[in-house]
Amino acid sequence: MKMLRFSFVLFLAIFTHSTVRAETTDWFAGMREGKPELKSISQLAFGPAGILFVADTKAAAIIALDTSDTKSTSDTKPIKIEGINQKVAGLLGTSADQILINDLVVNPISRNAYLAISRGRGPDAVPVLARVKASSELEVVSLDKIRFSRGDLPDAPVDGVVGEGNRQSNPRQESITDIAFLEDRVLIAGLSSEEFASTLRAIPFPFKKVEHGTSVEIYHGAHGRFETRAPIRTFVPFNVGNQPSLLAAYTCTPLVQFPISELKPGAKIKGKTIAELGNRNRPLDMIVYQKDGKDYILMANSSRGIMKIDTDKIEKAESITEHVQGGGTRGQPYETIASWAGVDQLDKLDSQHALVIRHGDGLLLNLESLPLP
Repeated sequence: MKMLRFSFVLFLAIFTHSTVRAETTDWFAGMREGKPELKSISQLAFGPAGILFVADTKAAAIIALDTSDTKSTSDTKPIKIEGINQKVAGLLGTSADQILINDLVVNPISRNAYLAISRGRGPDAVPVLARVKASSELEVVSLDKIRFSRGDLPDAPVDGVVGEGNRQSNPRQESITDIAFLEDRVLIAGLSSEEFASTLRAIPFPFKKVEHGTSVEIYHGAHGRFETRAPIRTFVPFNVGNQPSLLAAYTCTPLVQFPISELKPGAKIKGKTIAELGNRNRPLDMIVYQKDGKDYILMANSSRGIMKIDTDKIEKAESITEHVQGGGTRGQPYETIASWAGVDQLDKLDSQHALVIRHGDGLLLNLESLPLP
């Protein structure tokens, strides 16, 4: 779940606007009951009224599901399920090595967690949506008869292998790399078929017409060059000063600011690189939270531990436009949270805790709540 940082005055203005919109908008407009056709389930994000947005990367589409999961809970007990991948595998009648957990998101109303799962590891993998209730009960969410709507991306990259040798890839697998919901729009990062392939989208919801995305360019400090084809790996909406923005992380590992007001169909924009967090590293997931009156970002990544990034004076951050050599870091400071080793996925559970998927013994993956650092 991605959250926005506000000054108090801006919070009141947006809260009032959002409350009025929530009361006057039919969020279920355009939905029909049936079984959505899903080729994959990769990224997840919650919107209003228990609506879950599901990224179908193979189909280059976003599906909005009415989960009807709108009963709030006062249950705040800790959550810990050891071997969550084994338990999911048992539920699906397979082995843990045939399960991939692609994403984790928490319903902010019910505290129930949802898992995006692939049953199998090849092109014939079956997409599954699972739910972990606040009581730690695990179940498969039936999609046979559910209200849903769909938005197809009009400029998705080709579905097929391109390149040669070690550089072979299927661009469609990165058509959607992360999603979030903000006010009345689904925010989407990924690749498109455009020359500037790295793309951001702000799609109005309820879905009507899905326009082409916004092509984005960044300066990559570790690589020492401007880039337009590398996809954003994960992002969060965040107010930089009084400017609603996205903070987006790329492989190897620049952190870049994009003003949301610039996300217009067909536009080409250049982001502001505000941090270089070190090379040979892949960001996996990010959340925003408050601690002692300050805002922080937690980033899970592949090789440098959980990063707690300080957002103090972020609006005054200088743009990085020169090569950062030798795997060095520059820009916004961060600290490594050693006690959070092995975390792949995370989301806010409540104002004091996060819910994470982390590596346990051997090949086990554990689902557990942790106090925010």
